Amino acid sequence: MSPTTLHYFSSFFLLFIILSHHSNADVGTSSRYSPPYLPSGCYGNEATQFPSSNLFAAAGDGIWDNGAACGRQYLVRCISAEEPMTCIPDQSIQIKIVDYAASAVSPPSTAGTTMVLSDKAFGSIANSSATLINIEFQQ
Repeated sequence: MSPTTLHYFSSFFLLFIILSHHSNADVGTSSRYSPPYLPSGCYGNEATQFPSSNLFAAAGDGIWDNGAACGRQYLVRCISAEEPMTCIPDQSIQIKIVDYAASAVSPPSTAGTTMVLSDKAFGSIANSSATLINIEFQQ
């Protein structure tokens, strides 16, 4: 095989591998919210609903599913934001849905997002001074 043919074959193979990668993740937006977190739309005043890591979220309308989202766990990462350098590179977190964003006691930093992360969760994947980020999330 000539070097030119080998180069084309290698390039085609690499392109095939990249394009054939399938992800089960969804893309959405996230804002953040601060305490108080109780009562929540999922578990009322039950303080044990929160994971010890404090990585939790309120579900937006897109994933709320009439309350079926309560207790779901999602792997979440920041993929972009309006302000450059907002996302913490290569950082993913696992969060638990404990509330419904539309009825949360504390208002979100930005309304109408896919999910509203707790202050701790938001600050784990993005600069905490941001109010809105684009996320990739997977159940």
